[in-house]
Amino acid sequence: MFSFQRYLFSFVLLVFLAHLCHGLFEGKAHVRIINGLNTGEDLNLQCKSKDDDLGPQTLAFNKFFEFSFGPSFWKNTLFFCRFWWGNEYHYFDIYKQKRDEDRCLKKCWWFVQATGPCLLNGTTGAYDICEEWNPELQGGSSQVGTGIYDSKHLKSIEKVG
Repeated sequence: MFSFQRYLFSFVLLVFLAHLCHGLFEGKAHVRIINGLNTGEDLNLQCKSKDDDLGPQTLAFNKFFEFSFGPSFWKNTLFFCRFWWGNEYHYFDIYKQKRDEDRCLKKCWWFVQATGPCLLNGTTGAYDICEEWNPELQGGSSQVGTGIYDSKHLKSIEKVG
């Protein structure tokens, strides 16, 4: 008869192996943010997760910023961004694992316009899955205060192009 400790050890081992397999087979998610402001203005942005702050970025028209990361086994990965240009300030959850994992297929490319960001549709090849900005709450985002200014957990490749 198994003791409680053996059951606990077996459970912990099973969770660890499932997490390891998830990382091996699922791979990284890739987020790209493209300045689609048709006014020709620079798009300023800063993206964060609970654990990581990717720092401020400035993108000229049609230029992009991208980063990669390993989504969570628990399906709770979230990256949110603050966007600003001229007198406009907006927030958007650029990657919500439960929302984006299946529709992005590891390639979440966003074309940011004044009206909101539009996701690249893998079927049509067009940026036709358009979203609204996050509602304006205190500080502009429901994620205020969750960003930590370090990158110890982020396994990213950051590019500006």
